[in-house]
Amino acid sequence: MLFNFANVLVFTALGAGFVGVNLLIGKLLRPNNPQERKLSTYECGEPATGSAWVNFNIRFYVVALIFIVFEVEIAFVFPVATAFRRWVESGQGGFAFIEILVFVAILMLGLVYAWAKGDLEWVKKIES
Repeated sequence: MLFNFANVLVFTALGAGFVGVNLLIGKLLRPNNPQERKLSTYECGEPATGSAWVNFNIRFYVVALIFIVFEVEIAFVFPVATAFRRWVESGQGGFAFIEILVFVAILMLGLVYAWAKGDLEWVKKIES
């Protein structure tokens, strides 16, 4: 029992040691040539202008999050689609199909909710 924990401890120590040795070698080998230009903020090759604290439209994040939700849906549905033929041959095809339908229905319900709430509209209407 203790031998199994010792294996984990040894692998953890070896992994941490490997990372530490590589960082030390990198620090010893890389050149150290600090300059004012190198320490400035890099902004696509252009000189930095203005403050970094600007108001950013939250709708960019909402659209990105909705995209990620449906991208993850595809990542979860794809393995089921690849194994569906085996499930049909073993008699579990109907169950797998209903599971996927429920999964997609829950995600579609979330999409309808976001749509009804107005989160997919770029310019929201102000209600008075």
